[in-house]
Amino acid sequence: MAKLGQIKNLVRLGLVRITQHAHQEMAADDLLWQDVQEAILSGALIEDYPEHRRGACCLLGGITVNGRQVHVVCTTEQPVVVIITVYEPLPPKWKSLMERNRL
Repeated sequence: MAKLGQIKNLVRLGLVRITQHAHQEMAADDLLWQDVQEAILSGALIEDYPEHRRGACCLLGGITVNGRQVHVVCTTEQPVVVIITVYEPLPPKWKSLMERNRL
C-alpha cells in the first residue's frame, strides 16, 4: 500500500513529530520512541480515515522487537508523519492486534 510505504519512508528519514498527547500515552504505556518506530516499520494499516475532521490519518498496528503489540494513529498527508496517539491494543476493545472486539 502506497500510503503505508510513504509513512514508513518518512519515519526512516526521521521526518516525524510526536504530539503532546502521544508523548503522554507513550509514557502511560511505558513505550519509548524506539518501540513506536519498530511498530510503524513492522506494521500494517488497520484503518484509514481519509475524511477525518482534523485531517487525513490512519491507524497502524505493529509489533516491537520485544514482541509488544502497538497501535499508532498518525497523519497520512503531511510532509512529516505526525504521531497523534499511541497505545497497546488490549481487551476488551481489541481482540487482537488487527481485530476490534465487537461486543
